[in-house]
Amino acid sequence: MPAFKPPRPGEVSVDLPAAGDAALHFIGRIRSAYATPADCPKNTRERTEPATIEVDPPYDQGLAGIEGFSHLIALYWLDQSRRDLVVQHPSHRVTPTGVFALRSPVRPNPIGLAVVEVLSREGNKIRIAAIDCADGTPLIDLKPYLASSDSVPEATRP
Repeated sequence: MPAFKPPRPGEVSVDLPAAGDAALHFIGRIRSAYATPADCPKNTRERTEPATIEVDPPYDQGLAGIEGFSHLIALYWLDQSRRDLVVQHPSHRVTPTGVFALRSPVRPNPIGLAVVEVLSREGNKIRIAAIDCADGTPLIDLKPYLASSDSVPEATRP
């Protein structure tokens, strides 16, 4: 685990439990243009560098039927992220903010989520338009994006 900077003024860190509550099975890796988390963009939709989702055997059998979906929801484990901050002070905010009101990768469970545009599929590899994580990031899950249930145009934010 990399060394982390000390918290900024107003940030709050907590002690993490000695053991986890659940076990995950990574189903593959994401191959991107970004060597480290510091190289990553803050938002997938701001980028245009293609990436590849590689699903490991035997999980690649789970890709059956994804043909025709223009977009997928990718869930991934931000394995190089700090996990102890529950209040952060992002540079774009005037005041410290609770982690659950942010999209920051720094959180108790560093799960990344992106709606990705599918460009093509060849076997266990799905070429996507862009993503905001470092090369080699572990893949947790893929789900089809369904505009009928996943889009909430009237959603608001502060």
